[in-house]
Amino acid sequence: MSARDAERALRTALSRGGDFAELFWERHETLQLVLDDGRIEDAITGVDQGAGIRVTNGERTTYANGNVTDVDDIMSLAGRAAGSVSDGGELHEAARLAPDELERTHPVAIDPRSVPVERKVALLKKANEVARAFDPRVIQATVSYAESCQDVLVSNSDGTHRTDLRVRVNFAVNVVAKRGEVLESGFEAVRGTRGFEMLGEDVIVEAATTAAHRAVQNVGAEPAPAGTYTVVLSSEAGGTLIHESVGHGLEADLNLKGLSVYSGRIGEKVASELITVVDDGRDPGQRGTAAMDDEGTPTQRTVLIEKGVLRTYLSDRRHSEKLGIKRSGNARRESFRYLPICRMTNTMIERGESDPDQILSSVKDGVFVKKMGGGQVDVVSGNFAFEITECFRIRDGKLAEPLRGATLVGQGPKLMSEIDMVGWDLGYSTGTCGKDGQGAPVADAQPTLRIPKVVVGGKLK
Repeated sequence: MSARDAERALRTALSRGGDFAELFWERHETLQLVLDDGRIEDAITGVDQGAGIRVTNGERTTYANGNVTDVDDIMSLAGRAAGSVSDGGELHEAARLAPDELERTHPVAIDPRSVPVERKVALLKKANEVARAFDPRVIQATVSYAESCQDVLVSNSDGTHRTDLRVRVNFAVNVVAKRGEVLESGFEAVRGTRGFEMLGEDVIVEAATTAAHRAVQNVGAEPAPAGTYTVVLSSEAGGTLIHESVGHGLEADLNLKGLSVYSGRIGEKVASELITVVDDGRDPGQRGTAAMDDEGTPTQRTVLIEKGVLRTYLSDRRHSEKLGIKRSGNARRESFRYLPICRMTNTMIERGESDPDQILSSVKDGVFVKKMGGGQVDVVSGNFAFEITECFRIRDGKLAEPLRGATLVGQGPKLMSEIDMVGWDLGYSTGTCGKDGQGAPVADAQPTLRIPKVVVGGKLK
């Protein structure tokens, strides 16, 4: 879509007196393949192309959206959006658009759309073979491949006119193992905003082996004992903890409404002095990375908590203005069908100075968390609960028997304030974050951490 056509649409959207108008256009090509029980069960491909036009008038926002094929469709949307604004208001002129190209953080070497589907199916079958051959206790393997190529254009009445191409690849292996009456699963995924070059055969074999090992290990593990323990969170656990227990609470929309435990606390100490929390939408190749957010603001590295002190929130256009903070480039939407909301991209606790091996050896009796699963948090109170998918007992500073069925329970700010050792390593986890009915691809990261006292849910002694 040309800048000239976008200008016409924005002028139409403002023709009845709106304060601000924005056009969001996207073309999204997807492919999903699922291999289960040795057979391709799902093969879904599609193209979704559409646009949304937002008009604000004071505190009121109107959003018109739909599938579009040409400029006439977009002009029709602009007319619908303008029609909701009452006549008689002050007319605002849209600024001349100034197209500019944002620098990409990394190249895509192999566009996944250029790779034959037979090659993708072969990788699924290879992963299935590796997982099933790992151990006789493996009874099921489900392997999936997904690609997403999203072209985005954002224009607004302030003069912004920017485009982005977001290429994401996702390869996941889920394995089930059985021992007697006990069934346990193991999961591993390879995800990022790179091209098909991510999925070399060695990467696929490693993912399948890791998932199978995790399932077999869990099926032979002892039930985790419930109690309060010193916990070491491995960098391999990824950043699920920081995402759920802290990240959501730092989104500006929740803080403006007073719905976060961090509301009104900028400048206050909210975590240990060892803790610095960053959201980085330009982290090369990570799942939440993009050149710009869905309002056209360049993504950036935002320091949220610096050495324990809260510095700012994750913001979009509207909430940055209301809170008087810098716009951080965290306005994200699932598709053109939705308005943008404040969301995380790649959120992490930064590296510390402790040797990870020394962190482990410092614990006489505790629990070592190697991999986290899903979790939930109450952002008002900060209370959270997380599933642990792989963990071990620590005895005399060394890993002992594997445990299963454990959960981690606590309160985010309290836990962040009690961390007393932070490793110099860093590990990532990836996923899709849900908020207000929208999903967004994200990554999370953390170094190895020691927490002196944490409630671990499990089997009562």
